[in-house]
Amino acid sequence: APFPPPVPERRRKPRDDGQRRSVGFLVMFLLILVAFTGVALSIFKIFHLEKEVDELRESASAEHIPPASQKLTGQKEQSVRKEVRRAAHLTGNPAQQDLPLEWEPVSGHAYTSGIQYHNRGLVISEPGLYFVYSKVLFRGAACEIQLLSHVVYKRNPASPGSLVLMEDKAINFCMGQRMWARNSYLGAVFKLRKMDSLHVNVSKIALVNFEESKTFFGLFKL
Repeated sequence: APFPPPVPERRRKPRDDGQRRSVGFLVMFLLILVAFTGVALSIFKIFHLEKEVDELRESASAEHIPPASQKLTGQKEQSVRKEVRRAAHLTGNPAQQDLPLEWEPVSGHAYTSGIQYHNRGLVISEPGLYFVYSKVLFRGAACEIQLLSHVVYKRNPASPGSLVLMEDKAINFCMGQRMWARNSYLGAVFKLRKMDSLHVNVSKIALVNFEESKTFFGLFKL
């Protein structure tokens, strides 16, 4: 039997130029899109990492630096609050009966800060160097031959007796039967112990002018 004739090979129809161009543009667009997507993801990751690093830095700074600075600031404020300026200024009190002299610790120019006024004296609560001062104005209606004395002394429960710190004496300070006045001022630096109490004596209470600007007694810690 005779063989059938061979089937002729079918030829594909060539695509037109428009289709090829569209496919090329599509492929290129997809490639560009993929590239831009990768770049965008990379930028996002970098930004996210930088943000995390910044947050870690801020948290570390918040955990360590501010508390330390706050602690130092708190310590400074606490030390300032604890550090009291130890000083006192007492003024003359006209209601005198006997010695040592009694003083006004509150009214007018008088005050005490970190120093106690007790039993007519200033009591030291913290040892150290102190500048101690006292001023007395003596005056009289007529001149009399007598000794004027002005003494600052201290006592301490741990030591018997008293110790003179400063003293001023005067004689022949007036002439005739006229009114007279004389200032006596004492002041110096002393190393004082805890519980030292400082007092003032005079030769005659009746000759003292107890106005607050004329007779006073005080100290302050250096």
